Amino acid sequence: MSEAVSAEPEVLIEKSGGLGRIVLNRPRAINALNHAMVRRIAAALAEWSGDDTVRAVLITGAGERGLCAGGDIVSIYHDAKDGGTGSREFWRDEYVLNAAIANYGKPYVAIMDGIVMGGGVGVSAHGSVRVVTERSMIGMPETGIGFVPDVGGTYLLARTPGELGTHIALTTARLSAGDAIACGFADHFVPSEKIEQFIEALSETTVEAALAAFTAPAPVSELVAQRGWIDAAYSAGSVAEIVSRLRGSGVPEAEKAAEQVVSKSPTACAVTLKSLRRARQAGSLEEVLNDEFRVSVACLSSPDLVEGIRAQVVEKDRNPRWKPATIDEVDDTQIDAFFTPLGDLELGLTPPTTTGEDQ
Repeated sequence: MSEAVSAEPEVLIEKSGGLGRIVLNRPRAINALNHAMVRRIAAALAEWSGDDTVRAVLITGAGERGLCAGGDIVSIYHDAKDGGTGSREFWRDEYVLNAAIANYGKPYVAIMDGIVMGGGVGVSAHGSVRVVTERSMIGMPETGIGFVPDVGGTYLLARTPGELGTHIALTTARLSAGDAIACGFADHFVPSEKIEQFIEALSETTVEAALAAFTAPAPVSELVAQRGWIDAAYSAGSVAEIVSRLRGSGVPEAEKAAEQVVSKSPTACAVTLKSLRRARQAGSLEEVLNDEFRVSVACLSSPDLVEGIRAQVVEKDRNPRWKPATIDEVDDTQIDAFFTPLGDLELGLTPPTTTGEDQ
C-alpha cells in the first residue's frame, strides 16, 4: 500500500465540469509544497488561462488535515547548509506563481480547510474566491524558524485592520475562519460538511450561484475584538518597544504575546517588522514579492534559518539557539542588509499593465 501511495503524483491536475482542478496530494506532509509541485501548478494555470472549456480553477488539499502546511522546509534546511541555490530557485518560481494567482483572469477558488500555513497561504489567499471552514487554521509561522513571512504574506499582513498583521507575524498567531475573513485572508465561510456539495455545485453552475447556495455567516473574529491593545503595542517602531508595550499593558493576552515574540528569532522579528512597514507603503503585490525574495535569499546566509528548522522540525528539541540571542543585540545595519538588491538575481516582477485595448 505504501508503494501505491508514494507512486501517486504530488499534484493531481484534471478538468471536470468546466473546472480546472488542482489537488495538492502529499497528505502525510499536510501537502507541503516542493519545487516540482509549484512548477506543475504554474503549468496548469498557464494552460487553462487560454482554455475556453475551463470556467474556473479550484485548489484543494488531499487528506483530512489541511490544504497545505507550507513549503517543504526540511528540504530548505538541507539546501541552506549546502549553499541554498535550490531554495533560491524554488522561491523564485513560487513567488512568480503567487503573482500569477493574484492576477489570474478566471475565478480561482481556494478551499482553505484545515491547516493553511506559509506557502499554503501563497497558493490560496491571493485567489479571487477564498473559502474557509470552522476547521480552518491559517498562519504565517516563519519567525519561529528564523525566517520571514513570504509568498506575498507581508503584503496581506500589512493590509489587515490596524496592527493585526504585525501581531500575527511576530507571534505566529493562528487565524480562525472569522479572523481570516476579518483580516482579508479569506472571503467566504462554508461549513466543512457542505464543502463537497459546494464543489459539486461549482462544476454544475456559476461560482456566484454556488457561493449563494452554500455560504453561511462568518464566525465572529476574536482577534479583531482585541485590536485595542494590539494597535497600541504593535504601532511601535521597533520590536523591543513592541515587547515593552505588551509587557507594560496590564492585559494578560498582551503579556502572553510578549513572551511569544521573544521566543522567536530576534533577527527574523526585526526583519519582519521592517518588511511589514515596507509592504504597507508598496504599490503592488509584485513590488512586495520582489522585496520578499531579497529577504528570503538573505535568510539562507543567516544562521537562524538553519537553526530554527533544526530545532522545530529536524531534531525537534524546540530549543533554538538564536544568534544574536536577544532583540537588544540585533544591529540595524545587519537588518538593512537583508533588503540589499540582488543584481542579476533579482526576482524582477512588475505589475500587469491594463489599457483600454486589453481584453
